[in-house]
Amino acid sequence: MQNTFLDFTGKVVLITGGTRGIGLETGLSFGKRGALCILTYRWGDHDDEAIYKEFAKVKAPKPILHAADVSKNDETKALLEDVKKQGVKKIDIFISNVSQAMVINCFEDYTLKGLKQSISYSTWPMISYTKEIFAAFGHYPKYIIGVSSTGPTDYSIGYDFVAASKTVMEVFVKYLNYRLRKFDVCINAVRSRAIKTKSLEATFGKDLEDFAKQFVPDNYWIQPEELSEAIVGLCSGYCDTISGQTITVDKGTSFFDNIMDIYTRAQKKKLKPV
Repeated sequence: MQNTFLDFTGKVVLITGGTRGIGLETGLSFGKRGALCILTYRWGDHDDEAIYKEFAKVKAPKPILHAADVSKNDETKALLEDVKKQGVKKIDIFISNVSQAMVINCFEDYTLKGLKQSISYSTWPMISYTKEIFAAFGHYPKYIIGVSSTGPTDYSIGYDFVAASKTVMEVFVKYLNYRLRKFDVCINAVRSRAIKTKSLEATFGKDLEDFAKQFVPDNYWIQPEELSEAIVGLCSGYCDTISGQTITVDKGTSFFDNIMDIYTRAQKKKLKPV
């Protein structure tokens, strides 16, 4: 998509987990519209210069890259103090994108410690970052977006703790909309179906995509840019009456991507059941 008519010049966007996958694509979508993006990361699995080149390619301001573990409040505070020293005077938009949890293979894998860890990475940062942004700058972001998934409503292999954490996050979106209403904050969660990223491979294994090709057409997958453009739209000022909601970005495929759809497509190909 090349549509860049929205102007975010002068706006500052903070994206956790912003150096790869959905986070990076979201940064590029805001950056090409003039926003200064602050991208956090935990592990050194990215190339700073490669990211700078990606932003330069779309004529976006050079992003600020900063290591910060979203589960550690002292690192959140240090991040915000550092960007203040670099001249940032406000955070207009906050995208809570990081998600991390152990893969569950059986009931015995359930532990309270594991669930708490998942919530500390996948749920709580939406709240803790919002609090610390206010403490550092004296105001809340105008727009807060939590990146969710279809996990709360649809089964995925080993996804138990992620799904539980995303469910909690989506509930908090409703309550935060109520709690922060007087501050003119718009907060929503954005769900997507599976997106081909390194995180997808890390969670479900390398073979999932090849297996899915047998049953799922390529256009059933959501591209990272499609999700990022939807996020930009929610932060554009044109959708401010949408708040406290969970928005599903899936081209409507969740409705018909099922056994009946597979059977229908098999019939068209004249495939016989085994």
